[in-house]
Amino acid sequence: MKQMDAAAILEMAMTGTAATLLAKKWESALLVNVDNDTLARLMANEKAMQALMSIEGFRNLNQDIETIINKSGLVKKAKQEANEKEFSAKDKKELTDAEKEYKSKQKEIQEKLIKFATRIPVFMYLTDFREMTLTDVITKLEPQLFKKVTGLSVKDFDLLVSLGLFNSAHMNGAVYNFKRYEDASLVYTGINKHEGEKIGGWDTVLHKEEYKKIFENKTV
Repeated sequence: MKQMDAAAILEMAMTGTAATLLAKKWESALLVNVDNDTLARLMANEKAMQALMSIEGFRNLNQDIETIINKSGLVKKAKQEANEKEFSAKDKKELTDAEKEYKSKQKEIQEKLIKFATRIPVFMYLTDFREMTLTDVITKLEPQLFKKVTGLSVKDFDLLVSLGLFNSAHMNGAVYNFKRYEDASLVYTGINKHEGEKIGGWDTVLHKEEYKKIFENKTV
């Protein structure tokens, strides 16, 4: 139990949940893809690697991905051979260490990509184009604003999207939930500039009735 002020109660009444849960939605590991296939595509694309490494925190990306792919492959092969030969205690320790290392690197990259993704709600808050997909707003309408907020150019963003670095299904859900939260705030203040408009997600658009059917009276 904890004491709640009037603002917090009002927030929950409007949205069915607290803003902190919405924030957690944008910190979800499901928003980005860091499986070996995606990382291999990323590593094979020099321009994409340069784009990410230009963002703070991604300086050693090339080395980290190489470690993940090489060591995860080594562990996978060893596990497949486990039924055919017996491993010594030293071999088992080396495999365990290799698995820990590549999983640690993978999680590190994932966390950095999530940190980048958390800048997207800031961009949404600053733009007013709600009826279009967010990818269109980023690439066609507000490219300079996006670069200012995230540090990534539209060309580089397009490239990363094409490589499957972002999970579009979960990104759509996160974008729609952000807009649902924003809608509740606007309706409460008596401002609704977007009545009757379509609602744009990450890479898809819903009619207002579809949006209501999916998101109304549901928690974030």
